[in-house]
This record gives sequence, structure tokens and C-alpha cells, in this order.
Amino acid sequence: MSHTIQAVRGMNDILPDEAALWEELEETLRSWFRSYGYRNLRTPLLEPTALFRRAIGEATDIVEREMYSFVDELNGEALTLRPEATASAVRAAIQHNLLYGSPQRLYYMGPMYRHERPQKGRYRQFHQVGAEALGYAGPDVDAELLLMCARLWDDLGLDDIKLQLNSLGSPEERARHRTELVQYLQAHEDALDADAKRRLHTNPLRVLDSKNPLMQPLIEASPRLLDHLGEASLAHFEGVQQVLKDVGIPYSINPRMVRGLDYYNLTVFEWVTDRLGAQGTVCGGGRYDGLFEQIGGKPTPACGFAMGLERLLALMQEARALEPAAQCEVYVLHQGSAASRIAFGVAEELRNHGLSVMQHCGGGSFKAQMKKADASGAVLAVILGEDEAANNEVSVKHLRQQREQVRVARDTLPDAVTKLLFLEDDQERA
Repeated sequence: MSHTIQAVRGMNDILPDEAALWEELEETLRSWFRSYGYRNLRTPLLEPTALFRRAIGEATDIVEREMYSFVDELNGEALTLRPEATASAVRAAIQHNLLYGSPQRLYYMGPMYRHERPQKGRYRQFHQVGAEALGYAGPDVDAELLLMCARLWDDLGLDDIKLQLNSLGSPEERARHRTELVQYLQAHEDALDADAKRRLHTNPLRVLDSKNPLMQPLIEASPRLLDHLGEASLAHFEGVQQVLKDVGIPYSINPRMVRGLDYYNLTVFEWVTDRLGAQGTVCGGGRYDGLFEQIGGKPTPACGFAMGLERLLALMQEARALEPAAQCEVYVLHQGSAASRIAFGVAEELRNHGLSVMQHCGGGSFKAQMKKADASGAVLAVILGEDEAANNEVSVKHLRQQREQVRVARDTLPDAVTKLLFLEDDQERA
């Protein structure tokens, strides 16, 4: 006997009750992006493997061991399921000459793939939403991205999300810091764990991102990149901070923050919370002025962020007492051959007036149908029996409040239902 086939580990089904909350969040996100002038960009799930190797960096965790890569047997092309979307957005901007004539504010939303150990808030197929401000050089757009995030937390009713900032400076400043950091780490090599020893000569800055508790005293005493920043980098960083101070957004400077991707420079940031356990980063991003050149384009300033939808949803669920979303506003019950034929027309008339309607299918007694109507979350039940069919009328029953059942003429039903729904909403608000 064959075994039941299940979803791939770490790649989860999103069932209807949960999907309703996803849809609510996605609608909020689209409206939020529009309010800042960001437009949607949709890129393929599959990209050439070389794109991510060149953009993210050969010595990063993502490229070394997390990407889903394979060779297309038909043409021998090396392909990868996208582990993040910034590289894809920049590739699309270069390929389609999107920045010809003006900078671009773009956003994306969709699934990403990384071969990680599945745990709460970290999956192998996960969903990200992100913003990319392409062609903007000054600290003002960095600050705007941070203001956007602060507004989103407010729109979603989320608190206890704190902003951490750092600056990675220019490539030259990082090179000077790298030399000093390598010397420091070599002097303490006996205290390094296996990952840190591996990264010591390939990507020493990533040693500072270690989560190993035994490494923290060593990391805390290491040379600070902020101490190597020149005048221009400091002015950029101070410009970002000044906007945050002007609008009253609190933040802290975390000099050990480096982010997990090699393409960042100047401003980097994370929004963090202690409500998600080990997966405390809600949103992360920064400036990546060198990425266009890395993947074959002209030098172009850019800045952006990404946030995980699963983590946002977990915070939303914690912040609210969420009940399953209603499947419809109106549930149409019917019994008898004449009533059943009429029911289709009644349901369509209500939908023509913008109402969400579920029509009962599968037969059954009125009692059984009423249980289905109640379980649907509908506010009103529209009832058609033999008597209603004979008199060209329908009965309307309130499912969420104690109100008298009414009978109305079929041609007045849409207006009557709309008024009754308004009364229900008004009562609920009161």
C-alpha cells in the first residue's frame, strides 16, 4: 500500500482560515506601499545561480549551504530558487533599463526558498515583502524607509518593535577595518568556534554576526567599524539619525550589526522584537550602492528592506484575539424544487449588489442547513421554502444578534439585506 504524500518539510500549506489573515495583511501592505509611491515589481522564482553567488557573496551562509540550486538537464543552465529578492529586483532594473530618466521606488511580495532547519518563524519556503528605492543617493531615502516601517507597525497594531542602526561605511573603510579585525581575531583564534575560524579569512565581518553566546565577549571587545568611518560616511549616518530625531522615532546604534549579505554599505538596520523567541528580527535592510556594478550594471545608489510575512502574522496573531474569518455575509438556504431553482437567481441578485453570498448545496433539512449557515460566519440567512417560493418572497434571519425574522418581497431583497447588514454593523460598533 502506498504511503500518503505530504508537503515538503519546511514548506507549509496555508489553510483557508489562516489565509484570510494573510489576505488582510497583504491588502494592508499594498495600500501602505501606495501611500509612499512604491510600485509593484514581480520577478521569477527561478534565477541564474550566478546572480546570487555574485550579489550575496560566496562566503555567506545563504550561498554556502542554504540555496536550492540545480542544473537544468535540458540546457545545462545552473538555476536557483530565489533565496531573497533584492538581487532579482536589481537584475530586472538593469535588464529592462528601469532607471532610464528617473529613480524608482519598487516593492515586491512573494515566496523565497532557503534550505534551513525548520523552526517557528523560519521555514524553507517563506514569504517576504520588501521595498527597493533605486537611484537615490542621500540619507533622506534611508530615513524614509525607516519611517515607512514605523507607520506599518502602527497600522498593524504592533508594539515592542525596536529599531537598531549601524553604518558599514564605504568599501575602503571596511577594508581598513577588516585588516584590523583579522589581526584581532587571529590573536584570539583559540577562542573562536568552528564557524568563526572558517570565516576568519573569507568573510571576517560575518564573525561579528555570530549568535554563539560563548563568542559574545570576544565580539564585544573587537575593533568597531564605526571608528573607521570617514567624513562622508559619518555625515550620511548622521543625516539618517537627524530625520529620526526630528520625527521622534526612537532607535539605538548597534555597532556589531553587519547583516547577512555582502552587498550592504553605509546604513544598515534591523527592527527587532523579543516576542518571536530566537527569530527576533522582524525587518532588516540597508543601503547597497555597489550591487548594480556587482551584477553588471552601471554604478547606482540603492537602499531597501525586507520583512518576513510569517513573522508579521505571528505578531498580529499574538496582538489580537483572532476568530476564524467569516466566509460570507449572507447564506442562502432553500428546500423544495421550486425554491431550489429560485435560490440561484436570489444569490446572484445579492452578489450584483456587492454582497458576499454562499448558497447551500447538497440538500438536507432546514435544521442541518442552518447549522451550516451559522458555521459559515454569515451575518444573515436568506431562507427559501415552498411558501416563500409560491408568494415570490424570502425570509431573512439574523444569525449573530437576537432580532425578529422578517419576510420581504423578492424584488426588494437586495435593499432590505443591505439595510439589515448596516444595522448589524451599527449595533456592533455601539
